Amino acid sequence: MHPSLLSMPMRYFMEVAQAGSVNQAAARLFVAASAVSRQIAKLEDGLGTPLFERNRQGMMLTEAGHRLAGHLRNAQLDADHVLDEVRSLGGQAAGRVRLCCTEGFASGFMQELMHEFRAAHPTTGVELHVGSPEEVSQRLLRGESDIGLKYVVAPEAGLRVEHAAPAPVLAVMLPSHPLARGSSVELAQAVQHPLLVGSPGVTARQLLDLACSAQGLQYRPLFVSNFSSVMLPLLRERDIMLSGYLTVAHLVKAGTVVARPFDEPMLQQRRLQALVLEGRTLPPLVRAFVQSLVRAVDAGAGKRGEQGARKRSRRLLSP
Repeated sequence: MHPSLLSMPMRYFMEVAQAGSVNQAAARLFVAASAVSRQIAKLEDGLGTPLFERNRQGMMLTEAGHRLAGHLRNAQLDADHVLDEVRSLGGQAAGRVRLCCTEGFASGFMQELMHEFRAAHPTTGVELHVGSPEEVSQRLLRGESDIGLKYVVAPEAGLRVEHAAPAPVLAVMLPSHPLARGSSVELAQAVQHPLLVGSPGVTARQLLDLACSAQGLQYRPLFVSNFSSVMLPLLRERDIMLSGYLTVAHLVKAGTVVARPFDEPMLQQRRLQALVLEGRTLPPLVRAFVQSLVRAVDAGAGKRGEQGARKRSRRLLSP
């Protein structure tokens, strides 16, 4: 772990901002809660403005507090980068890249991407954290990860989009499934089959529920999980699993499954985004990984487009 270059009041401020509580911050810092309160009060007096709103729920950042916290996160991340460079001059590991993503990217897409990146940068340390969409955002906001990869349906405050690509929800089936012969799938047909869907907080599930509500359709999920790697081996002859392409790209290439878009426009509104903390200047190694990530995402989108074009051609040429 890198030493903090922040002053004591600033370190105490950041701990309270992250914990949302003076007592929890004090426990993390191994100091008395009164000492933390004094440092926060001293900082607010010096700046001439309150940094927190005190209520029963805890310590909530004011607008001024949010601005200061964002600046300090970027300053600490820049300091960490400088310390990495200094350590590399002493013969230690030459930098690191800290990643976070949702589970659907981890098993296939991210494994291949990290393998290629490590081959090009063999001395670079790589950290990967896999979590929920909300956890990915929070790790970026806290400065615990450099890059986040997730599906989104709306912009998020405090985060900057480094790259975005369409990421429609797809119907994933075995090649022998009756609906696999078409180039797309009608939602009304799909809900008549056993569905394997994500938990309510997963974007594909959210869009499915909205689309079904708009059309007056009902469905009964056969299996629900926030881990696609659990659901994929459970696919049977008539099952349909909702997923993004990059989650199943390695299985599509192997011919194990097929992935078809839905005709329903609402299920095409989702986007994949590579996110970083707003206002941060990315160090060269992190920038290099972002460039590798962009190439891999665009390559996957291109292959998906080629498959769609081939399906459309076959449909037009068929008698």
